[in-house]
Amino acid sequence: MPDTSPRGLTRLAFGGDYNPEQWPESVWQEDVRLMREAGVTMVSVGIFSWALLEPAPGAYDFGWLDRVLDLLHSHGIRVDLGTPTVAPPAWFYRAHPEALPVTAEGMRHEFGSRGAICHGNADYRAAAAAITTRLAERYGSHPALAMWHVHNEYGVPVSACYCDSCAAHFRRWLATAYGTVDAVNEAWGTAFWGQHYTGLEQINPPRATPTVGNPGQALDYRRFTDATIRENFRMERDILHRLSPGVPVTTNFMTALSQCDSLDYWAWGREVDLVTNDHYLITDGRRTHVNLAMAADLTRSVAGGAPWLLLEHSTSGVNWQPRNPAKAPGQMARNSLAHVARGSEGAMFFQWRQSRRGAEKFHSAMLPHGGTDTRVWREVVELGASVDSLSTLRGTRTEADAAMVWDWQSWWAQNLSWRPSEDHDARERADSFYEVLYDRHLTVDFAHPEADLSAYPLVVVPALYLTTEAAGRNLTEYVRDGGTLVVSYFSGIVDEHDAVHEGAYPGALRDVLGLTVEEFSPLLRDDRVRLTGPDGEEPTGDVWTEFVVPRGAETVWTYADGLTAGRPAVTRHRFGRGTAWYVSTRLDTRGLDAVIGRAADDARIAPRADLPRDVEVVRRSGEQGSYLFAINHTAADAKVPLDGPGTELLTGERAAGRLAVPAGAVRVVRLDG
Repeated sequence: MPDTSPRGLTRLAFGGDYNPEQWPESVWQEDVRLMREAGVTMVSVGIFSWALLEPAPGAYDFGWLDRVLDLLHSHGIRVDLGTPTVAPPAWFYRAHPEALPVTAEGMRHEFGSRGAICHGNADYRAAAAAITTRLAERYGSHPALAMWHVHNEYGVPVSACYCDSCAAHFRRWLATAYGTVDAVNEAWGTAFWGQHYTGLEQINPPRATPTVGNPGQALDYRRFTDATIRENFRMERDILHRLSPGVPVTTNFMTALSQCDSLDYWAWGREVDLVTNDHYLITDGRRTHVNLAMAADLTRSVAGGAPWLLLEHSTSGVNWQPRNPAKAPGQMARNSLAHVARGSEGAMFFQWRQSRRGAEKFHSAMLPHGGTDTRVWREVVELGASVDSLSTLRGTRTEADAAMVWDWQSWWAQNLSWRPSEDHDARERADSFYEVLYDRHLTVDFAHPEADLSAYPLVVVPALYLTTEAAGRNLTEYVRDGGTLVVSYFSGIVDEHDAVHEGAYPGALRDVLGLTVEEFSPLLRDDRVRLTGPDGEEPTGDVWTEFVVPRGAETVWTYADGLTAGRPAVTRHRFGRGTAWYVSTRLDTRGLDAVIGRAADDARIAPRADLPRDVEVVRRSGEQGSYLFAINHTAADAKVPLDGPGTELLTGERAAGRLAVPAGAVRVVRLDG
């Protein structure tokens, strides 16, 4: 495979977004001096600079950017150069107000923030292509250039636009996808509520309606929006490939399931040369390191298991949540190195120098308002040295123990209106299943439902409402061939058009699960049901129950009360050479762990009881060797067993037997052999 790592970068990436245009030029020399002190190897430049680079239509000013890139190059700092197309200038919107996006209710957004773009607007596309071309022509062979950074966080904060231009583009998209209006009518089920169309020209985006609109139309508009944004990325990417050959092109994803739901990252992962991701902790009182691990695993999976790059995270608190606590001492290093453990080729931040003005002036940075005599700065310098000591692991891959099936399009479909219970949340189920796997010290790959699953002894499906026939066959064959599958409720229900599969629930998964579901029976808020099962276990469930009829599956747990009392709650089906489990309620953590534990036994995954809770152990390996990461998220010292002797890279000490990991610390052992 071609090398898609940042060009000329021989160490792990360490640095952040650098916005010198916010500061007088006299500050730049101090910036690069301090970057060298902190161990910075790469910075992202120019992401929001369109108005300065093109202050008037067709009039360009590259002088300041020339000086910035030359200065960085002279100090050995590589550049991730942005195309500034996320923030068109005020003059552009004055000339083309129709490029501002329109909401489903018909309100047009105004200039004055970021990402306010109608991606179907031809004038925006032409202007974006022009500035990208000029940048590529000028800097495509600059010696500081490591990679190209297109746009910024596509889909945030606005993805869909409902203007007339997008309506016309949507009709063209439908013509390509379906061919005829009759095919659209069939896919959307427009015979319901008299929504039948006799011509494609009659179709508009799913704008505000008196009550719920057509779900098939809404789902296709999500697909259309994603495809339209991706068209714009490909346009810029292709310009850069043509004018700056050999330099990888990326755009920063936001794969954390809580932060961006508008893009299908399985499709996006195939478009970039290097997968990069932005991740920010959601400090809602939960164990934030678990969601961080989940986001990193998901990003690595979008990259097909290949190394990827954390392009943004925070040194300490952010500014956009209701409450923004600082990170505890040592937490920045743990966060950063946890991403590296799970496949990132470095740790980058937003941003280098903390802004004095603007909406994000209270967002933490590598160089805080308080300067170098601060805890954050001292931790940044220490982290820079730690990241540098790990550079020999470049190119290695993270080893996974199990897989979780996830599909953005199924999530879109499940989130449409009028489902059996608004309390059932696909993301919450993914979080909960992942947390149980995490606490069992299993490293997780994520997989598209139609992907090859044969490498995994255990596959979990926390929420797959939309299940294509191909996905159903794939999961069935996985179990038939010897795999162990765990499926949660309300999966297998509809096809790609949000049409219920013919026959009894769970549709595409009936055979592999060995059961049917006669009826869903969601619970009222705060209602609970009790389950009885083996060894006297009595977990509880909430949100959802079902009337399950075994058709080959054995009942493992039974509902003890509620409308479904006496009915199966959790089943196990021996199918071919494998086993499929089904969970028909939202189990509490104890119950879900019991199910996963029994499924792991079926999969012959040995329990890892010798590892303490919240001590994260992950392995990366490759031709360069094998590296074991031990990350202690607790306030107590811990010990981790090693497979053999090796060298701990952050301290330089030899390690064997049981590795001591101090409270709140990280240890990375390069194993001998």
